[in-house]
Amino acid sequence: MPRTILEESRLHSAIRDRVANHHADVVHNVQAAAASNLILVVGMAGNPFVRRARKLLDAAGLAYQYLEYGSYISQWRVRNSLKMWTGWPTFPMVFAKGVLIGGCDDLKRLLDSGEFKRFLGEA
Repeated sequence: MPRTILEESRLHSAIRDRVANHHADVVHNVQAAAASNLILVVGMAGNPFVRRARKLLDAAGLAYQYLEYGSYISQWRVRNSLKMWTGWPTFPMVFAKGVLIGGCDDLKRLLDSGEFKRFLGEA
């Protein structure tokens, strides 16, 4: 599924490096965590959907890694870089086997249907 993103040729050469490296350290950190953990939850403090997603995983007895980036006011630019990288507009961002599966509601739907554990190879 192709996503619409601005082509590099449509970025002026003076800003290409800035665009390419915008919070690249955070993106690389999340990429590495998604690759090295069966389940990764990326969230922010104070967000009830992040809390719900973690409770769903806890209730299902599924271990996960959690990365937190600020709260509603702090670190919004960092979180924005993750949104730009994934194309996913909200938090949490739940990864399983390195694949972005969505947020809290998506996780609940997959857990309720049994698809999540099948995807993980546990069912």
